Amino acid sequence: MDASHGIGVPDGFAVSYSGNGGERERAWLAGLPALAGELIARWELARDGAVGWGEASLVVPVRRADGTRAALKLQMPREETAAAVTGLRAWDGDGIVRLLDHDPVGGAMLLERLDGSRTLASVPDDDTAMRVLAALLARLHAVPAAGGLRGLGDVAREMLAAVPSAVGSLADAADRRRLRGWASAVAELAGEPGDRMLHWDLHYGNVLAGEREPWLAIDPEPLVGDPGFDLWPALDTCWERVRATGDAARVVRRRFDLLTEALGLDRERAAGWTLGRLLQNTLWDIEDGRTAIDPSQLAVAEALGRHG
Repeated sequence: MDASHGIGVPDGFAVSYSGNGGERERAWLAGLPALAGELIARWELARDGAVGWGEASLVVPVRRADGTRAALKLQMPREETAAAVTGLRAWDGDGIVRLLDHDPVGGAMLLERLDGSRTLASVPDDDTAMRVLAALLARLHAVPAAGGLRGLGDVAREMLAAVPSAVGSLADAADRRRLRGWASAVAELAGEPGDRMLHWDLHYGNVLAGEREPWLAIDPEPLVGDPGFDLWPALDTCWERVRATGDAARVVRRRFDLLTEALGLDRERAAGWTLGRLLQNTLWDIEDGRTAIDPSQLAVAEALGRHG
């Protein structure tokens, strides 16, 4: 077998990655098979299944020299990748996938193998699934924040600085008013940004079935801040399913109740930081050329009684 151990780059992954990047991304894709082969040899791994991929990473199922199952996750080295490693080391498998090894130069991680075919979205009862997610968030937030991570205070200041120029891109006056209202809510909270280590992206799709525990979180984007800033992905998760109930507001309010109770949060403060996530999402949408606030963002704000 060649040095790549037969690992190729799936066409869909290549198209997604190169379409969202430039020369650096294309160079990384070209070197990916060789990098995978080098890491498999260095860490004494054996291929153990078909290669999977997502928007930003390639995952190779492997077995370690002692026979334990693991997953080789290949992704471009970025600030977010380094932050994920920092967080995973601090959490050390407490409610989250365990980091087994890491290549700081290439950005690859060797992770505990979970069941990628079973996410928390497979649990039919939303209350049950949300309680599982809330319990995982509580464990993640309980671990002292690691040094070197971005802080919510900086993120909030960057958002607030972007609002004056971004608001003019919204076509509807009501949307412009809402965006300013969400920014005002963030401004009121920004002086006390919090000191907990947040996952930043915990939704049903980022909770997988495991062997060590029934459910474990994956794919953190660690940030130090207020736990209220960590709620929106859970409120919004499986949105099409939420909308299909015919009463999205009821589902969002129920999820908010379960999360704030499990995490012991001040509801008003948590609602304010959730508006911060809506502000952040809308600013990103505007960067991508959108001229209206996404209906799901409006629905979450209205469900929490914060119309803006």
